[in-house]
Amino acid sequence: MNDHIFELLDLSKREVKIYRALLALGPSSIRVIAEKSGINRGTTYECLKALQSKGVISYLPKGKRRLFSPREPDVLLQLAQDKQRNLDQAIDQLKTRVIPDMHHLMPDFNAANVSYYEGDAGIEWVLRDILSTVSAQENKQYSIFSSKPIRAHLYRPFPNFTLQRIQRGIEVKVIAIGDGGEDAELSERKWIKTDGPVDAAYIAIYPPKCAIISLASHNYPTAVVIDSKEVAAAQQIIFQTLWGLL
Repeated sequence: MNDHIFELLDLSKREVKIYRALLALGPSSIRVIAEKSGINRGTTYECLKALQSKGVISYLPKGKRRLFSPREPDVLLQLAQDKQRNLDQAIDQLKTRVIPDMHHLMPDFNAANVSYYEGDAGIEWVLRDILSTVSAQENKQYSIFSSKPIRAHLYRPFPNFTLQRIQRGIEVKVIAIGDGGEDAELSERKWIKTDGPVDAAYIAIYPPKCAIISLASHNYPTAVVIDSKEVAAAQQIIFQTLWGLL
């Protein structure tokens, strides 16, 4: 039989073994049940108490002894249905009361709003987060500051990023720092000319989040994602102001 099913019903292997022994025996004493199940008498007694508390078995007195009797196997379905009802009620309370109450305990901004990522896998996660976050919004648009040195490393882990962006109908405005950068569908680009080299940096503003990607030593990519509508709004004002001046 599938032990996993019984585990979901909070029935241990020993309890199941004893219950099956009782089904075969009918009303029986602890001694007989222990012999049939092959479990020592003390453990059998503890399991019988647990099964009784769960409503799987009952007992009836016979003189100075107790005879334990199994309920019909349909009781297992009843256990499952009871657990399902309790779980549904718990989910409803989590959604409507518990989680909202817990959110009220949190400050508007804390360390949980800042996430750190590194390596190609981390950068890919950030790029996918940009697509999924912007896709869920009515105005499918985000803004970017991007410098020339980071471009060769940015889309290495996610080479079809631009294609997926276009397929999702997402628009992007880019302020490029330094020369280069390619125009693409659903994108607008303006440039800030610089004298001399610039550091590798990429800042994506996709409310309510901002992502900052840079390169550590040996061109190792790192990223910080700030989940704050206030920070994103401030960065968006800076971007739009600069965009209008270029």
